[in-house]
Amino acid sequence: MSLKVTHHVYIPDTQCKPGVKMAQMRWAGQYIADEYAGSKHTIRLIGAGDGADMESLSSWDKGKGTMEGRRVVKDLDAAREGWGQFEEGLANHKHKLWVPDSKDFTLGNHEDRITRAIESDTHTLDGLLSLDMLPYKDYGWTVHDFLKVIKLDGVLYSHYFQAQGTGRPLGGENIKLLIRKIGGSFAQGHKQGLDIGMVYTADGRQMNGLIAGSFYMHNENYMGQGNNQHWRGIVVCHDVRQGQYEVMPVSLDYLCRRYEGKRLSQYLGRH
Repeated sequence: MSLKVTHHVYIPDTQCKPGVKMAQMRWAGQYIADEYAGSKHTIRLIGAGDGADMESLSSWDKGKGTMEGRRVVKDLDAAREGWGQFEEGLANHKHKLWVPDSKDFTLGNHEDRITRAIESDTHTLDGLLSLDMLPYKDYGWTVHDFLKVIKLDGVLYSHYFQAQGTGRPLGGENIKLLIRKIGGSFAQGHKQGLDIGMVYTADGRQMNGLIAGSFYMHNENYMGQGNNQHWRGIVVCHDVRQGQYEVMPVSLDYLCRRYEGKRLSQYLGRH
């Protein structure tokens, strides 16, 4: 008899927006289907947040020329297109009755741009714009408020964790220190790249830390070319038990090679 275990598939920030390639969404859905559809294991999907960029509501760009042509409806359409591609990939398997055991999405600061826009102009936007216009619930995700911390199989999830009394992201470059500050195994998005850590307690318990905040193909102009060279992909946490798991990064380049037969740089036409 085979052992039934629990796997978490973590999908970092996708920042879907108009005018960018989003085929990685389909690749991710297809990968999950290929690996786990029909599995007797428990499969949970967790979205890190910032699934929609919502660049038209960016307070950083307000009043700048970069805002020209940006529209809320275009942002919402792009998010629906991107996550629709994910669902198409996820449904592309022979086990037609299989669906993941759960799909949880922790809203990020980019989705929170909607909330802040409504709060700043309630008279105009209340009733015309809402978080429910995002596509996640329509695609079967359980959506959790921005900065709410949820716990799944002993792992804490949030878009990021707040420094007490400040509302700002809990800082520090040492992920092992973050594990101790948070007080248990955690995973978060928000920060580009990939950082993985592990700490053992005095009684032998393992606590894991995972920071993965980039699953998109486009470069962010505000970061500059040199700072766009960070890891991108999804992460599978195998055999999750009471906060312990074995981590397996699945890079964007690997997904591109698997489903397009070429390296990501070739797919994007970059040297």
